Amino acid sequence: MLSRILLSWTLNGVYALLLLAFTPWMIWQAWRTGKYREGWNEKLWGLVSRRKSDRPCVWFHAVSVGELQLLRPLIREYQKRWPDWDIVISSTTITGRKLARESYPDLITFYSPFDFSWAVQATINRIRPNVLVLAELELWPNLISTAKSCDVDLVIVNGRLSEKSFRGYRRIKWLTRSMLSKLDCIAAQNETYAKRFVDLGALSSSVVVTGSIKFDGANPDRSHPEVQQRKRWAGITAKDTVWFVGSTQDPEEAMAVEIFQRQRERFPELRLILVPRHAERFESVAQMLHATNLQVVRRSQMASDTYGKWDVLLIDSIGELRWWWGVADLATVGGSFGNRGGQNMIEPCAYGACVSFGPNTRNFRDIVEQLLQNQAATQLADKTDWENWLIEQLNQPEKAEKQGQIAAAWAASHMGATARTLEHLEAIVESHSRARTIPFRRQDAA
Repeated sequence: MLSRILLSWTLNGVYALLLLAFTPWMIWQAWRTGKYREGWNEKLWGLVSRRKSDRPCVWFHAVSVGELQLLRPLIREYQKRWPDWDIVISSTTITGRKLARESYPDLITFYSPFDFSWAVQATINRIRPNVLVLAELELWPNLISTAKSCDVDLVIVNGRLSEKSFRGYRRIKWLTRSMLSKLDCIAAQNETYAKRFVDLGALSSSVVVTGSIKFDGANPDRSHPEVQQRKRWAGITAKDTVWFVGSTQDPEEAMAVEIFQRQRERFPELRLILVPRHAERFESVAQMLHATNLQVVRRSQMASDTYGKWDVLLIDSIGELRWWWGVADLATVGGSFGNRGGQNMIEPCAYGACVSFGPNTRNFRDIVEQLLQNQAATQLADKTDWENWLIEQLNQPEKAEKQGQIAAAWAASHMGATARTLEHLEAIVESHSRARTIPFRRQDAA
């Protein structure tokens, strides 16, 4: 007990020093981009909305938009299977919080607390969860330790542990073991990740392999009303060939526009859709586009008189990407030509688009390996390779269509992780459902 308290307050001191060191940068970012302007009562003090119900409760935590979308099928099935449970959802980023509010207006949604012991304790006191579900890899010592001391069951879903993360956690294995050994269930994406969790100190009995929930979150149906609605909004017809470049980082938009400008006269049916990864870059990308001679339309400004009258469509909205992928004939997944390590390429594959991505895909190494082995996607070396790929697909549409069919079949074959995850959650959930008790009733001072 004493050692836990000592570790907790040592971490508090480290976090405080880091927060002070980064405060000037956060102030600058708040002024420049609008980030870090809200949620400080929740983040720093844990003053989230107080849950009033005495029903059992599960707390889902996702870092940002990607993790929230990942959790969508799991939350949906959880609600169906255990309708008598309360669900609360936290996120770390402003875009994640915004999407959570929009997607789940009837649920308590909030900013996750910083890992200060008092913030974590206050949040748990107000939410009173029975189960805390963490998406992919959210290991915070005070959060895990405090939750466990309050009899909250801890679960990681869609667990992933990249080689880089594995090496980093091995350097602090004494701390990592302390956290992982407290987890009641780790649902890992594959055997490699499962072995790494055990090597770092997780109990082998708590680690299971379920596959990736990201496959279940992908929609394979191009006829879905949400997809068809967006095609109508954009005025996309059967004559158009849509090249969709999504989840981009700087300078991928400029690279794509340069390629598009060179090829649009040769292929007049070609249209380009761009989706920057981060909302704070929407304006700068729009300025770059408006400096060209291209006809540009922004999703946020789309009106009836712009239908069909654009060369480049900029999607400057949050939470729609999963539907916009469904309008793509050719798809390039961004974050892969810079240093980000790639973005999720499962969604365009599930729709049957002809998919490509750049050389830096370390965050999706296993998925990329499978795609390349099955000839379901193409990895590109640089901008020249990217342009040659585009020309080849436009000249050989039958080949592009065939690769898209292979990609869709590959994605379909990996679905089902949500159901497998719920099977392993069932014992934990049912134990609380039978007890019908709240684990504690502490009240914070606020």
